[in-house]
Amino acid sequence: MILEIKAPSPGESITEVEIASWLVQDGDYVHKDQEVGEIESEKATLAIIADKAGNISLKAEPGSSVKVGDVVCTIDTNAEAPANTENKDSESEVKDKKVESKAEPITNAKSENKNVEKLNLPEKMKITPVAQNMMKENNLSVDDVLNGLKRIGKEEVEMILDGNMNFSATTASSERTEDRSKMTSLRKKLSERLVSVKNETAMLTTFNEVDMSAVIELRKKYQKTFVEKHGIKLGFMSFFTKAVSIALQHFPLVNSRIEEDEIVTPSYKDIGIAVQTEKGLMVPVLRNTEKLGLADIENQIMDLATRARKSRLTLDEMTGGTFTITNGGVFGSLLSTPLINPPQAGILGMHNITERPVAINGKVEVRPVMFVALSYDHRIIDGRDSVGFLKMVKELIEEPVKILSQGKNPDELLLEV
Repeated sequence: MILEIKAPSPGESITEVEIASWLVQDGDYVHKDQEVGEIESEKATLAIIADKAGNISLKAEPGSSVKVGDVVCTIDTNAEAPANTENKDSESEVKDKKVESKAEPITNAKSENKNVEKLNLPEKMKITPVAQNMMKENNLSVDDVLNGLKRIGKEEVEMILDGNMNFSATTASSERTEDRSKMTSLRKKLSERLVSVKNETAMLTTFNEVDMSAVIELRKKYQKTFVEKHGIKLGFMSFFTKAVSIALQHFPLVNSRIEEDEIVTPSYKDIGIAVQTEKGLMVPVLRNTEKLGLADIENQIMDLATRARKSRLTLDEMTGGTFTITNGGVFGSLLSTPLINPPQAGILGMHNITERPVAINGKVEVRPVMFVALSYDHRIIDGRDSVGFLKMVKELIEEPVKILSQGKNPDELLLEV
C-alpha cells in the first residue's frame, strides 16, 4: 500500500508552506511516528510525521513551496524493514540528521558504492591544547566534534589534496566568494513585521539602570537549594518576568493594544520571551505569569526555549502575548532599543551586566549594573506610565522582597499605612 503524507496546516489563514528540510533520504526505511521532515510558514515550523512504517519517497525539494494539503512524500507500507534496523524512538533516530538542498549523502568506507574510494586518513589527528581543554571541560570526544561538523566545502577538500593540514591556510584563502540563500517564510514575515512597527507605531524608548546586587546574592545563596527542590537553576529571567507582571498590574496601559479605534487592556499577563534560533527570532508566550512562581517561570521558559530551537512550538504557543521581554545581554549587548512585537504596545530589553562605580550613601562603590530599556507605543502609553513602569521594574529587582508584596513597601503593609 502506498500511503500519502500531505503538508499539514500551520493555521487557518495559511495556504502555502515551504519544505524547510528533510530528516531522511529518499528511499530510506522509516518507522511509524518518526519525524521525517519539517515545513515552515510565516507563523510556525511544523514536523512531517510518518503515519506508517515503510520506504519513503520524497516528492518535494527542500526550499520549495507547496500548498497546504499537497502530497509531500509517500510511504510504501509493504516494504520490509532492513535486517539491521531496530525500532528506535523516532526523535532520537533522526537527531541532528539534516538533509540540505542539493546535497549528496556522505558514505563511509563500507558503502556499497564501488566508485567511492577509501580515504587514507592519518592514524592520529592533531588537536591543539586549547581544543583539548575545551573538549575535556565539555566532556566531548573526537567523534562528538566530527559528528557536529555541518558541511565539508571546497577549501577543506583542497587542503587534503594538497597535503596541507594547517587549518589557518584554509581561512586565508585567496578566493573571493559569496554565499546566497533564499529567505525563509518565517524570516520574510519577521522582516515585514519589523518594518511595519517602524511605520505604523509611534515608538519611543526610555532607559534606566538596575543594581543587580540583591538578585545575584539571592541566586548565590539559594541556588543549590533551589535546584534540589525544583530541579532547575534560578536565572535572571524569572525575576524580570515576575517584576514585569507586577508592574503591569500598576500600569495596565503598558499591557494594552489597539484594535481599530479601541484600546484593549487584558486583565491577564501573557509574557512573550524572545528566543534566538537558527531560523530567526521566535517569541513563545508564558500564560498568566501573574499567577506563576519563580520555579514555574524557569521551567516553562526552559521548555519553550528548547522546543523553539528545535522548531517544535505550536502556533498557539507563539500568539496572544500582551507584553514581551528580550535579553540581548546573553550576546554581550550593553544597550539597545528593542522593537515592539505588534499588536503589543511595549517590550522590555535586558542587557549585559557590568561592574560600574556608583554612588551609595555618598560613597563610590562598584556594583553589578544592567541597563534596561522599555520601547513603547506612544499612541497608547504616555511618559508617566512608561517611566513609572520601568522604575517599578527597577525597584522590584533591586529589592526582590517587594515581589512578595506585589510591589508595595513591606513596612507600609505591616503598619497598614
